[in-house]
Amino acid sequence: MTTVWGRLDKPLLAIAAIVVGIALIQPNQLAPSLEFAGNALLNIAPWLILSICLAAYVSASRADRLIALAFTGRPTRMVIFAALIGAASPFCSCGVVPIVAGLIIAGVPLAPIMAFWMSSPLMDPTMFVMTAASLGLEFAVIKTVAAVVIGLFAGGVTHWLVRAKWINEVMRNAVAPKKCCGAKKAVAAKPVWKFWTSAESKGLFIDSVKTNGWFFLRWMVIAFLLESLMTAYLPADKVTAWLGQGGGAIPLAIAIGIPSYLNGYAALPLVSGLIDLGMSQAVALAFLVGGGVTSIPAMVAVWALVKPRGFALYMALAVSGSFLVSYAYAAFLAVR
Repeated sequence: MTTVWGRLDKPLLAIAAIVVGIALIQPNQLAPSLEFAGNALLNIAPWLILSICLAAYVSASRADRLIALAFTGRPTRMVIFAALIGAASPFCSCGVVPIVAGLIIAGVPLAPIMAFWMSSPLMDPTMFVMTAASLGLEFAVIKTVAAVVIGLFAGGVTHWLVRAKWINEVMRNAVAPKKCCGAKKAVAAKPVWKFWTSAESKGLFIDSVKTNGWFFLRWMVIAFLLESLMTAYLPADKVTAWLGQGGGAIPLAIAIGIPSYLNGYAALPLVSGLIDLGMSQAVALAFLVGGGVTSIPAMVAVWALVKPRGFALYMALAVSGSFLVSYAYAAFLAVR
């Protein structure tokens, strides 16, 4: 039975709570915050509409089913393609769970699954557009490269650990793979690129636009309201001191990202505001990447499918991979 709390719209409640909180605590800030959020929404609206339509096209055309092609052939090949397709697939940390469960049941090796699992929540076509709009095209490309590198790193380390017989049977019994001589080929479905020729696909497109549009709108309002408060009350000199140009702030950014990361889209305006206040771009990458793969939703999703040692492996690879790409980006910025 669905409870009253379960039927409530949590993002709308959060918006109402922020607005009421500002009105009660800092009434003079309410009008500037609402104006800031409204202007920010107008500025990002073209990119928001583009990303919503792009996500709807992927869903309606069933292009996401091309993911099956990544999980065939030799393990090393699978790891490479899993990391690449994971970064291009439209799945969040929770949405990827049924895909991963199906791959496990099909007998796909753990290494490519881990590569896909790491890279998928960090980047997708919609996230790329929104990141470019908020933080610039260069940063969007860097984050895409980081997603692929983390996937390759996680898949490569996992493959080495499996071959060395240091890890085995990390999946829970409910999703244990079928016994077979090798990985089975995932069933691929042919995409419908001209989705408008099918009534069913057109319906999927419209439903996706409505669902994603409502999702993005609420989270963007929350993010811009919080950014308005951050801009108004967070001293720029403090941000520069804590999260400035040095690499020492990268561990702090990753640590903060674990409990505080909302979702990839809501985080973008907040990170953009922090960069404007003096935060290093390498630290921004650390927060977005580390938070993306170790956020509470991501950890819950992983815990649902793997045993404790598998969960520990995921977390270790996520954190170490985040350190790897963040410090590499900091070094790149230093010599640029």
